[in-house]
Amino acid sequence: MADVAISSLNKTFGAAEIIPDLELCVPHGSFTVLVGPSGCGKSTLLRMIAGLEKPTRGTIAIGGTDVTTEEPSKRGISMVFQSYALFPHMTVRDNIDFGMRLAKVPKEEREKRVAYAAGVLKLETLLDRKPAALSGGQRQRVAIGRSIVRNPNVFLFDEPLSNLDAALRSQMRVELAELHQRLGATMIYVTHDQVEAMTLADQIVVMNAGRIEQVGSPLELYQQPATEFVATFIGSPKMNLIRGAAAREFDAATIGIRPEHVVFDQQGPWAGKVRLMERLGNESIAYVDAEVGEITVRVAGNAQILNGDAVRVAPQREHLHRFDDDGQRKG
Repeated sequence: MADVAISSLNKTFGAAEIIPDLELCVPHGSFTVLVGPSGCGKSTLLRMIAGLEKPTRGTIAIGGTDVTTEEPSKRGISMVFQSYALFPHMTVRDNIDFGMRLAKVPKEEREKRVAYAAGVLKLETLLDRKPAALSGGQRQRVAIGRSIVRNPNVFLFDEPLSNLDAALRSQMRVELAELHQRLGATMIYVTHDQVEAMTLADQIVVMNAGRIEQVGSPLELYQQPATEFVATFIGSPKMNLIRGAAAREFDAATIGIRPEHVVFDQQGPWAGKVRLMERLGNESIAYVDAEVGEITVRVAGNAQILNGDAVRVAPQREHLHRFDDDGQRKG
């Protein structure tokens, strides 16, 4: 069982505490995504799991074995970085095979593993090419292939798609999800992109300032955010937050409502003016300067609403989220 159990993990750099005591369980076979803004500690956490950073205190166990002080090569992990780090003078075959040659894996076994990885990643026709003849997505697949042939217990990914353009990122998300289904391996993936988190993960870990704000499935975090931070970080466009008298009507310091749960209604309680209509084709996003603050509304792509229109908006009350003075969910 290649679960990952993290207990009382702490990391400080000098006087700066980057990760306060942290508890996390990554179940065997899960695709767990660590997500949060830049500087929240997600990459530092991943590097400690990999053994590239030493924790100040606490323990890391993989498959029930304490690996806190083990070298990376002894942890049964394989890591894919943002940079492909391929050898430009080597073919795809040799790049995938390189680590096994260093480890003196027998030739027949190496060939078998390279063939398997190439089949999984659809690289069979590219094995004799060099990296310069590959697209960005193909290069990233080669980097993943190097990980597969090591037969790791846990795959670690550190923002592997950030160097790709939007179309390739979308394609690679699908390929990574399919790879996880085929291998059934434990995968831990770091990103600052909540779309990647929502589309890839079966477990999302939302981090903020080194702390875990919430752990759950994508739908749990979307439908039941535990804090205001999670509510606004997960979902695009982000959740509307309304404070003051309008929130106190619902016995809350703050109420939250997602853009798809706000409607234009002539009888709506909040008056406003459309500042901008963002036309996306299948849908439109309206940014409304309302009396309760800026409200974002998701509407049909052909909605007959123009910049500058005076409008009234109404929240769908069954979809309201309530938060207390500390930004914690109420009820």
